[in-house]
Amino acid sequence: MLSGRRLDLLDPSPLDVEIEDIAHGLAFLARWNGQTEGEFPYSVAEHSLLVEQIFSMISPQAPARWRLAALLHDAPEYVIGDMISPVKAAVGVEYGNLDSRLTQAVHIRFGLPPVLPRSVKSQIKRADRISAWAEATRIAGFSVEEANRYFGTPRLDYLSGVEVRLREPGEAKREFLNRHAQLLELPGSVANAGAAG
Repeated sequence: MLSGRRLDLLDPSPLDVEIEDIAHGLAFLARWNGQTEGEFPYSVAEHSLLVEQIFSMISPQAPARWRLAALLHDAPEYVIGDMISPVKAAVGVEYGNLDSRLTQAVHIRFGLPPVLPRSVKSQIKRADRISAWAEATRIAGFSVEEANRYFGTPRLDYLSGVEVRLREPGEAKREFLNRHAQLLELPGSVANAGAAG
């Protein structure tokens, strides 16, 4: 990693996870295999910011630690990349195991439980699908009908004020780091709540 950390992918240690590495990797990683409109690729960092925003709309009473979990939901991709769902399925269970080990290391590093409560994970997944729908229809060339078929039909109020942004990687990285720092300072965050649980 650019931080100088060495991360063992088969047995990742939370001590080797750094937010700067995550932010950098995600900001330079294109979603949709780069097949999006705009001057810049749409990064996983931008997507993560959008998912956290939508999660906060879906679950406005959620404590900051679960909003942090939403921001970090794709964090393992900073080392394993962003594969489209059909490729993940073709790779099989080993991809899922690798992703799970990395997710647990990231969660432990930032004071989250290794495995999120099912209800929280479900709400983050819902926000992820709404984000994918917005991205698909706004920058990835999907019709509304196609997006509805692949991602489900979202409630329109969750898309109100939601902007799919394409920024240069340095700016996306800074915004991701800023949001991470903000979430750690909020009441109910892991920094302010002791042990997360």
